[in-house]
Amino acid sequence: MCAECGCEGENHHHHEHHHEHGGHHHHEHHNKESEISMKQDLLAFNDKLAAWNRGFFAAKKILAINLLSGDGAGKTTLLEAILPKIKDKAEAFVIEGDLQTELDANRIRKTGVDALQINTGTGCHLDAHGIHHAVEDADLKDNSILFIENVGNLVCPASFDLGEDLRVVLLSVAEGEEKPLKYPHIFVNADALVISKTDMAELAGFDMDKAEEYVKRVNPDIKVFRLSAKTKEGTDSFISWILGYKKA
Repeated sequence: MCAECGCEGENHHHHEHHHEHGGHHHHEHHNKESEISMKQDLLAFNDKLAAWNRGFFAAKKILAINLLSGDGAGKTTLLEAILPKIKDKAEAFVIEGDLQTELDANRIRKTGVDALQINTGTGCHLDAHGIHHAVEDADLKDNSILFIENVGNLVCPASFDLGEDLRVVLLSVAEGEEKPLKYPHIFVNADALVISKTDMAELAGFDMDKAEEYVKRVNPDIKVFRLSAKTKEGTDSFISWILGYKKA
């Protein structure tokens, strides 16, 4: 269960007791109301810090990009593919979110780009509070590009504004074309979808046209990139799109 948002607990209902103990039903109802209130307070607090982050990024003319996906979709591999080209055109920095270890941050540092690791413990997403402290500790340059690699999860990260300028979701060909329909919330507010690992599409039986059709149903304005970090196909157009948002 996520220690911050308690998302796993929402799915537990004890139907067998509802008709046997009226007091128990009232107690469950009260607990549910308290849980909803607590989550509303949590999101309100998060939004306040997200606004602070957004102001900080604007003042320093930092382009902040929130990378989201399910576990294993290839966020770190994508960064490894694009950072060597981006760093020649702009200062870049990466904040890595994982439950444990600095494995991904160390991979990023090998590209020559500095990275700061946030370990969430049992938390299934990054939040504005963590980013707030991270940017205070990091040496972020004016006019730079900040990539925030969120924890791999298609549900909880969608609800937490980090103060980012752009929200990019990755969907690997191994996950299936229907994910935008099954997990719409993470796609509906995204600026771009990266269909990743396209070199494996035929092997996985993944229909990229269908995936694009499904995500456009959820978010008609989303920009879609078909990309393979392994072959570098599609990386140049994705980099150009990012640099087009760089703050002068």
